[in-house]
Amino acid sequence: MRSSFCLYCFVILLVFPCCAAVPTDYYNHVVFDNSITPDYYYYSSGRAVFPSTIELLSGALPVEKKNFFTAPNALRLHWRSVAGGSWETELRVVSMRNRLTDFRGDTLYMWCYSPEAIPAADLPFIQLEDEEHDFTAPVKLDSISGDVPAKRWFQVRLPLSEFETASVHPFQARDLHSLYFSQGAADDTPRTLIIDEIKIDDRTVATPVAPEVRSAPRSPKNVQAKGYDRHIDISWDPVTEGDLQSYAIYRSIGKHKFQPIGIQSADINRYTDFIGRSGVTATYRVKAVDRSYRQSALSGAATASTRELSDDELLTMLQEACFRYYWEGAHPMAGATLENVPGDERIVATGASGFGIMALIVGVDRGFITREQGIERLTKILDFLDKTQRYHGAWAHFLNGNTAQTMLVFGMFDNGGDLVETSFLLEGLLAARQYFKGDGEAGQSLYRRITQLWETVEWDWYRRSPQNNALLWHWSSQWSWFIDHRLTGFNETMITYLLAIASPTHGVPASLYYTGWAGQSEAAIAYRSGWSGSNEGDRYSNGHTYFGIKLDVGVGTGGPLFFTQYSFMGFDPRGIHDRYTDYFDNNRNLALIDQAYCESNPGHFQGYSADDWGLTASDDQLGYLAHAPDRATDNGTITPTGALSSFPYTPEASMAALKFFYRQLGDRLWGVYGPRDAFNLTQNWFSPVYMGLDQAPIVVMVENYRTGLIWKLFMSNPEIQPMLDKIGFQPDNAAKASLPSH
Repeated sequence: MRSSFCLYCFVILLVFPCCAAVPTDYYNHVVFDNSITPDYYYYSSGRAVFPSTIELLSGALPVEKKNFFTAPNALRLHWRSVAGGSWETELRVVSMRNRLTDFRGDTLYMWCYSPEAIPAADLPFIQLEDEEHDFTAPVKLDSISGDVPAKRWFQVRLPLSEFETASVHPFQARDLHSLYFSQGAADDTPRTLIIDEIKIDDRTVATPVAPEVRSAPRSPKNVQAKGYDRHIDISWDPVTEGDLQSYAIYRSIGKHKFQPIGIQSADINRYTDFIGRSGVTATYRVKAVDRSYRQSALSGAATASTRELSDDELLTMLQEACFRYYWEGAHPMAGATLENVPGDERIVATGASGFGIMALIVGVDRGFITREQGIERLTKILDFLDKTQRYHGAWAHFLNGNTAQTMLVFGMFDNGGDLVETSFLLEGLLAARQYFKGDGEAGQSLYRRITQLWETVEWDWYRRSPQNNALLWHWSSQWSWFIDHRLTGFNETMITYLLAIASPTHGVPASLYYTGWAGQSEAAIAYRSGWSGSNEGDRYSNGHTYFGIKLDVGVGTGGPLFFTQYSFMGFDPRGIHDRYTDYFDNNRNLALIDQAYCESNPGHFQGYSADDWGLTASDDQLGYLAHAPDRATDNGTITPTGALSSFPYTPEASMAALKFFYRQLGDRLWGVYGPRDAFNLTQNWFSPVYMGLDQAPIVVMVENYRTGLIWKLFMSNPEIQPMLDKIGFQPDNAAKASLPSH
C-alpha cells in the first residue's frame, strides 16, 4: 500500500515473467544478460584519467547491438591504456524491490568477443565489490589459454577463490554489488572487448560440456504467436526437465534467415517482440538452453502479423497484457498477487490481491479466461485467505504465499493487521461476490465464503475506543497500537471509512467519515500539512486553482494519482456529493492538474508533455517515492498507471498517453504484462519490475471507463447504499445546493 511508505514514517532484460510457476533461480546467478535501453547501460559508469581513455555515453558503458552472445545486445568496453593514466568502469547488479542479493556459485563467468586479437597481458583487471562496499584485489582478466582470439566468442571463467579481499572486512561474493574493469598493461593501443552474459554459478554445472557428457534439453512445444498493433506475443509450453537456464527466441521476417532476437529465463514461457510498426509478418522459433549452454533443437514455427488497431482494440490489448500479471504471474500456491515481478516469489500483497480479484473479473468478462477458470482461481485465493492469520479480522500487509504466514516486510512493528490493505482486499472480494453469485452452487459457495470473511473484519476494533473519532491503520498482538497512525483524508484510504461504516457486523458510526476521514481537528490539519508541506487543503477542502483548474478537495496540488484510483476501483463516485464535492469531478481535476503540470514541466525533465504524464507512487532509479505534481517529489519519473488508470476521468488525455507509452516508448517500456512500472527519460532509466498495485488499476479503471463493470458490481452490494445514506451522500442536483462555499 502506497502510504505505507509515503504517509507514515515508521519505516522508512526486455521481458519479464508471464508465469511464476516455480521460484526462479535465474537472478541468483545472472549479473548481466541484456540492457533494456539500446544506447547505454543505466547500471554502469566509468571514468578515465588522461592520457588513458575509456569510451562512455552519458557517463555509462555503450550498448553493443551488432555482436552479442545473448540477444539482443551486449556491453562494449573500448579503452586505451597509457602510462601515467588510468581508467575504470563499474557494472552494477540490478536492484529489484524486496529481492535480496544472493548469488550462488563458485565461479564468475562472462562471455567475451573482440574484433581484433588482444594479447592476454594487455587485458584489463577486474575487481568485485559487495553490498557493504567491501572489495577484492584486482585479478587479471586472462583466464584463457593464450591471447584473445579475433571475432570469436569465448568464455572467461574466474574461480571466486582467486579474488582475495583487499578491504578492511571480508568480501562476500553472495552479496555482489558491482564489477569493476580497470586499466591493465599500458600498451597505448586502442582495444575493444564485447562482454555479455555475466553470471556466478557452480563450475560443475555451468561449464560448457561435450554432447556425449550431457544431453541437450528438449525443444519447446506448442509455440504460438499473436500479433497486435506494434508487437507480437510469443508463448510456448514450458520445458520442465533438465537444468534449464533460459530460452532463446528466433525470428524470421519475410524469407530471411532466422535470427536470435532475445532470451527469457527458464521459468518464463512468453516473450514480447516489439517490432515497432504495423503491417509486419514474422515467424518465430524457440530453443531451450541449459546452464552448461547445451541448446535444444529449434521448436516448430509460429507466425503472426502486426496490424493497426483501433482505439477500442488498443484498450483490450492493454487490459489483456496487464491482466496477465494476476493470472499467469500470481503466486502458484496461493493464487494471490505477488508484490512485484521479478521480486521475492514468496511475498503476496494483500491489497494488490484485492485489486487482482477485480482484474480477474474483468479477465472473465472480456474472455481472457473462462468463467470456470475465474471461479477456480477465486476459490484458490479464498482457500489461501482462510489459512492466513488475522488480527481482529484484518489481514497483514504482506503474506507468505507458501505458508500463509504474516511477512514483516516493513520491519518488526509490521506484524499485525493493516486495515487499509484489508479494505483494498474486501473491495475486490465484494465485487466478486456479486459477479459470481449467480453461478450455481459454485457461485453461492463463493458468496457465502466472501460474506463470512467480510463480516468477520472488526472495523470497530480499529477505532481503538468508542471515544476515538477516527480509525487507526494498524494493530498488533505484540505491539498493540504502537504504530499510532490515524487515517486522515484526502488520500487513498477513503474506501476504509466507507467499508467500516458499511459493515453489517462491526460497523462504526457514520460520523467518523467527517471526524476522521474529513476531520478538522488539529491532528488532522497537522497530518495533512506534514506529509504534503502545504497548508492548501490542510482542512480537507482546498478551493485553490492550479493551472486554471479548481480543486475542491486535496492537499496542495492534490498528491499522487493513486489517491484517485485505489478507493474508486469499486466505489463509483459519479453523480453524488458529500458535503464537499463530487469525487468524480474532483478526481478528474486531480488528473488534469497532473497532466497540466507535466505539460508545463517546471523541472525541465526530458519527455514531459501533454501526452507523457502520470505522476504517482512507484520505484524510481533511486528507490521508492510517491511522485506528485510538485517540485518536492517530481524527479522526472513517470509511472504509466497514473495516466492509464485515469481513463474514466480523462479519456482523451489517457488515450494520448497510452499511444505515447506504447508506440513511442514500447521498445523499452512494453513487455508481457503491458507497460513497465515506471521510467525516467532524463536518466535513461526503465524499471526492471512490474508491481501488483499498478497493473490492476489499469485493467479495472479502463473497464470502468468502457462499461462501468466493477463500479456496478461493487455498488450493487446491499450494504453500500445504506452506508452512503448514513454519511449523507446525495445526488448532485440535490447536494450542490447545500455545499458550503470555499
